[in-house]
Amino acid sequence: MIELPDLVAGGLAAGTLSALALGGGLLRLRRQQTRQRAEIAALRTQLDGSLRAFTAEVEHLAARRVPAAARQVAHPHLDVPGPLQPLTVGTPFGIALENVLLAMQAEVAAQRTRVDAAAQAGMRGATREIQAALYRLQDALRGLQQRYDDPELTQTLFELDHENEQSLRRAQVAAVVCGAWVGLAREESHLVDAVTGGQARLAGYHRVKVHNHLEPGTALVSHAVEPVAVIVAELLDNALRHSAPDTDVVVSLEHVHHGVCVTIDDAGLGMTQDERDRAQRLVAGDSPILLTDLGDPPRMGLAAIGRLTRQFDLGVDVSSPSPYGGVRAVLRVDSHLLSHLDPADRPQAPSAPRTTRKAAAAASHAYGTDETAPDTPRHHTPRDADGLPQRRRRTRAAAVPEQPAPRRPAPRPEEAAAALGALQSGTAAARSGAEAAPQGTAPAAHETDNTDDEGGAAR
Repeated sequence: MIELPDLVAGGLAAGTLSALALGGGLLRLRRQQTRQRAEIAALRTQLDGSLRAFTAEVEHLAARRVPAAARQVAHPHLDVPGPLQPLTVGTPFGIALENVLLAMQAEVAAQRTRVDAAAQAGMRGATREIQAALYRLQDALRGLQQRYDDPELTQTLFELDHENEQSLRRAQVAAVVCGAWVGLAREESHLVDAVTGGQARLAGYHRVKVHNHLEPGTALVSHAVEPVAVIVAELLDNALRHSAPDTDVVVSLEHVHHGVCVTIDDAGLGMTQDERDRAQRLVAGDSPILLTDLGDPPRMGLAAIGRLTRQFDLGVDVSSPSPYGGVRAVLRVDSHLLSHLDPADRPQAPSAPRTTRKAAAAASHAYGTDETAPDTPRHHTPRDADGLPQRRRRTRAAAVPEQPAPRRPAPRPEEAAAALGALQSGTAAARSGAEAAPQGTAPAAHETDNTDDEGGAAR
């Protein structure tokens, strides 16, 4: 029989063990909770840091990267800043941010193209109206020239007609840049007439010296006459604008293996490599042309050349310097755009420079004969006993001093009018057409045949 003290002692021992077990469990639970609280605090700190980094990255995207990416659409040479945290590159978060930039650039480019197309359409309509008004003014000036015989009035009318011609050229260039057709359909014309026709559209035409080395009768097919005249006019305009007013611009017409080249050399300051590369991209016509890329105000000459070279399969190169320190521009007209006109049936304009081909051939045939040109000095050298020429020193006494050229008097009004008439005859030959202009539109310069794909007068 168990006694009461033993039972009490056993109960106390069991209670103590239970209390110890319960205390150990509570202690382990408290330690676990403490560890969990520490983990939760660490996770919360990490989450707060990630949130701050995400917020900073998004703010950097909005403040720096998105504007730079938008500017890069118009200026591809600009750089777009990278993310603040380089570790995000290649992660899902970094890839998502890059996709945001790409989508934004695509939409900006599309909106920019649509806005520019609307601007070009509006400019096409405006230039069409301006061209029609200038053609009417040109027709009125030509009528006054034929009606009155007063030399001074005739000279004034010729000058006004030339100013009107320059305005027509600028309107035509703007229309071509905005996607309009070149505007004139012509008959086949001598290539030199197309060059001098482009020269006659410029204010500084008297500074242009044309050297014609083509075979007589070298001509352009009908649809290439006006594009060549426009391109030559714009290349000459650039050369005249960027060279000193007391210097000449030299134009040479030469045959090459695949056609004809028109080379234009000026004595200006030239271009830097970046300017030369940009100009070459514009005249090549390989990329779309936007008005916003042409400056403020837009400089449309090279852009118009690019449009025409792409449409009519011509080639223009402005990447080389000229021998005079300026820029050399070369227009290449391939053989499929060339034709031949009989000079007897269709002579070139009286004011156009005559070819040197015939003179060069005559000189080669006369070489070694006793007949020489009156203004060509003949140098006789003594021969030795074997019949070989001997070198003889030329003395100062043998040299014939040059007589100073007499000063020409100032031209009279009749002579000035005649000179301007000769210039206009060159333009007339480059623009000769088969029929008169349709009723309601003024004809182009000197009996041209106007065609406009949008129903209005265009050059």
